Amino acid sequence: MGPNYRLAIVSSLLAFLLVEPTVGALVEQQPLVLKYHNGELLKGKITVNLIWYGSFTPVQRSIIVDFIQSLSSPKVPLPSAASWWKTTEKYKGGYSALVVGKQVLHENLSLGKYLKSRHLLALASKFNDLNSINVIITAKNVAVDGFCMNRCGTHGSTRPLNGKARTAYIWVGNSEAQCPGYCAWPFHQPIYGPQTPPLVAPNGDVGIDGIIINLATLLAGTVTNPFNNGYFQGPPTAPLEAVSACTGVFGSGSYPGYPGRTLVDKTTGASYNAHGANGRKYLLPAMWDPQTSTCKTLV
Repeated sequence: MGPNYRLAIVSSLLAFLLVEPTVGALVEQQPLVLKYHNGELLKGKITVNLIWYGSFTPVQRSIIVDFIQSLSSPKVPLPSAASWWKTTEKYKGGYSALVVGKQVLHENLSLGKYLKSRHLLALASKFNDLNSINVIITAKNVAVDGFCMNRCGTHGSTRPLNGKARTAYIWVGNSEAQCPGYCAWPFHQPIYGPQTPPLVAPNGDVGIDGIIINLATLLAGTVTNPFNNGYFQGPPTAPLEAVSACTGVFGSGSYPGYPGRTLVDKTTGASYNAHGANGRKYLLPAMWDPQTSTCKTLV
C-alpha cells in the first residue's frame, strides 16, 4: 500500500509550520525541499481509468471527469486547473498530460460496503494499461479501512504479474456522510482546530468538491512519486509529496484554520481558485514548486 493522506485541519497545522515562516519571526524557517530519490516518474501521455465503487449520480461523475480533463485544457480563463497542473512539469522529465480512459461502474458493491487494502488492490488490478493510473472512487456509504481515521485517500501500485509492469493507482473516498469535517475541509466545519466558517463548495456538492481536493493531491503525488522513489521528504511510508507537503494551503495569506485568499463567484458565493473545462470551477490546494522550494498558489 502506498502513502496515505489525511487532509484535515489537524495536519494542516503541521504542514503550515513546516512551510510558512511566521511574519516578523526573528528566525526564518528553512525552506521545504522535496528530495528526488532517482526513481521513475510518470511523464508524457497518461491514461486515467476511473472505477466508480457505489452509487454516483451522472452529475457527480461529470464533475470529476471534467476536473481530470481540465488538467490538460489550457484554453480556459486563468487561473486555471491546467496552470496549476503545469507545475508538475518542473519536476524532472517534463510534462504529464492526463486523459480520461475507461470507466467502470460497480454500483452493486460486489466486494461489500467495507473495503480493505486488498480489495482496493483487486479493483485497481482490473486494468494493466501501460502509462496509466487507475483511480478508485468510493461512494459516501462505503467504508474503507482507515478512511476518516487516518486517511482520506491513498496512492500505490499494483504487483507486477506475468511480466506485466506494475501500474499506479489511487483511491479516494466521498466523505460527505462519514467525515466531511476531516476530508472535505474547507467546505465543512473542521473536526479540530479553529472553527472558521466553511467555504461554499464551487460545484454545490461538499463530498464531491472534497474528493476533488484529495484527488488533486493524489494525482500530483502519483506522477511525481509513483513507486515511492520519486520526489518526497521524510520516510517512504509517510512522505510529504508535491501537494501533501502544502496541506491546508489554498491561497495566499493562509494560516492554520484559514485556507487563504480565494476567488468568490458573485452569483453563488462559492469559493474557487481555478477555472476548468465546461465552465467548471474548482478549489485546488497549493503545490510545491521545485524551482522556488515554495508552496505555489494560484491566487
